[in-house]
Amino acid sequence: MRRTSVRSTTQSSARRRPVTDTISRPGKIIAIHLSYASRADQRGRRPAAPSYFFKPASSVGVSGGTVERPAGTELLAFEGEIALIIGTAARRVPLEEAWSHVGWVTASNDLGLYDLRANDKGSNVRSKGGDGYTPLGPELIDARSVDPAALRVRAWVNGDLRQDDTTAGLIFPLAQLVADLSQHFTLEPGDVILTGTPAGSSVIVPGDVVEVEVDAPDAPGAPSSGRLVTTVVQGDTPFDGTIGSLPAVDDLQRTEAWGSREETGLPAEEPVPAIDPELRAQLLEAPTAGLSAQLRKRGHHSCFIDGVSANLPGVKIVGVAKTLRFVPFREDLFASHGGGYNAQKRAFDAVADGEVIVIEARGDATTGTLGDILALRAKTRGAAGVVTDGGVRDFEAVAEIGLPVFSQGAHPSVLGRKHVPWDVDVTISCGGATVQPGDIIVGDSDGVIVIPPALAAEVAAAAVAQEIEDAWIAEQVAAGHPVDGLFPMNAEWRARYEQATGTGTDTK
Repeated sequence: MRRTSVRSTTQSSARRRPVTDTISRPGKIIAIHLSYASRADQRGRRPAAPSYFFKPASSVGVSGGTVERPAGTELLAFEGEIALIIGTAARRVPLEEAWSHVGWVTASNDLGLYDLRANDKGSNVRSKGGDGYTPLGPELIDARSVDPAALRVRAWVNGDLRQDDTTAGLIFPLAQLVADLSQHFTLEPGDVILTGTPAGSSVIVPGDVVEVEVDAPDAPGAPSSGRLVTTVVQGDTPFDGTIGSLPAVDDLQRTEAWGSREETGLPAEEPVPAIDPELRAQLLEAPTAGLSAQLRKRGHHSCFIDGVSANLPGVKIVGVAKTLRFVPFREDLFASHGGGYNAQKRAFDAVADGEVIVIEARGDATTGTLGDILALRAKTRGAAGVVTDGGVRDFEAVAEIGLPVFSQGAHPSVLGRKHVPWDVDVTISCGGATVQPGDIIVGDSDGVIVIPPALAAEVAAAAVAQEIEDAWIAEQVAAGHPVDGLFPMNAEWRARYEQATGTGTDTK
């Protein structure tokens, strides 16, 4: 029998009541991934709809308790949140009635261990399910006494204010979370909804004391949850890697746990080298055929990414290469590198504005190397496009998203049939061409080429000049002149061209 106990189903209790008097063990704890605009902007992505994960009831803690940072880990982070406690059952309730099913509001600390997040991202089972990782309280605020759009959440670490935001900054109003969740399952009395954390969450270490408070400063009596106090202690029992994944961190996990690279102490990331606006305009004007001709004149004959075509008619891409490498499928390597927050997801999560993700898939068209979700992520991040010498699943959906993708075509298979996502930002081979991070990628209806950055300005200018020359030659052919001596131009035609255009420089 479930140990959840709600003292009064009529909600006729006093305005504040200790959490332990009301709930000993919730039936369900549901948490949202991103809900505050400040946090979403910090992460660089803003969801179109709320998404959730469950936390076990055994993760509940109380004010004044401790939370353990396990042995061998470094990235335990706090998240001050507003917790909603369901007072009456809710199933398929409309938005306008949803708040009436909330009995109480209190403070929570949605603690998470980023060391376990890489192989657990999205579900958060291990990274956020630890004992004591959901302290609640210390007191309840009667939900009828407050405006859900005027609540405040604050968090302190060792007395320093780290988080301070209000529900006015939510992307999804509190009532929407209740109504949305009730579409899928019954919310029962005593269930807890953790409503997300604002910007300011960061890493805590043994000895740190975290305090979280939720209040309604503009409501009569300014009701408050009081300070929810949690002290971090160091654990001494390491994880057993023979029965599950071991803790692992990288600079991305450190950055997300701390909140910024600056907070981690890591050096600032080198900015993605932007293409000069004038150069970009020239590259957009010049066709790949003309650009490749200029590269060949300069001794570069292996500039083509062969076998790929665009998913959008008439599209052209110009951008800086960000590379992703797949290696051939092998069972043990896919087990260690294929799941969780793998190289494929990291590439699409980190692509910058104006970059082109170039994927090495060994020219194998019989497997999908991206689908609609990753395409949407790249589009949202501002990617100029994707080039892969493999296939694309959800082909029509990717096209509808509007992300230009050059590939070998559609294929329905998921990751794990032929490939293991292995590494990002390394030198790769794509469609027979060597591509390095930072190379200039240009693609149009003729195909895709790779331009070394040091040659880009020279090649683009020469290609544009050649286009002007070719347009003049086309006019002469249209006027009835034979191509012999005109294409390419001999000395006589060259002189006519220079006189007609006022140029005196050989553009060849």
